[in-house]
Amino acid sequence: MSATVETPKAAATRRNRKVGTVVSAKMQKTVVVEVTRFVRNDRYGRIQKRSEKFLADDRVLGCKPGDVVEIEETRPLSARKRWRVKAIVTKGRAIAPEISGDASAS
Repeated sequence: MSATVETPKAAATRRNRKVGTVVSAKMQKTVVVEVTRFVRNDRYGRIQKRSEKFLADDRVLGCKPGDVVEIEETRPLSARKRWRVKAIVTKGRAIAPEISGDASAS
């Protein structure tokens, strides 16, 4: 019989990873990442879009809104931050802020 011993690198590769879009980068060292997934309704079979927002630590990469990033689960870094930005998948155009009111009324 051979005993299997987990190495620290093997344990790190089992962390949960998700891919999502950066929707806000207004905080220092933190970005808000929205992860979208599609779920089939059990009763009717209709495909529904579900999205969740995660706070992710971004100390090195400097993500901007619109970037598609890969986030990885990590130890709790603050009260709501449990994810770390692992890589920027694609650089995106910045999301334009919504303007309230009529722009032509001046």
